[in-house]
Amino acid sequence: MALIDKIPLLYLVIGAVILGLAPFFPEPHLVEKTRMLINGTLTKPIDMLDMAWHAFLPILLIIKLARIALSGN
Repeated sequence: MALIDKIPLLYLVIGAVILGLAPFFPEPHLVEKTRMLINGTLTKPIDMLDMAWHAFLPILLIIKLARIALSGN
């Protein structure tokens, strides 16, 4: 977890927003893949990998923010 603490928060926020919302038009992949997951149509391995790729930095950001909140910094 010390590696997460070394990542600058600003870079992580920028990366999470860009990767989480890409492509910006017509609909972000993360939104599309989440909808597919809820509907039960997320079955292709490439779609699962795509969802994991686009969700990686937003999840990392959530973990970092939780660590900051719990440590009191």
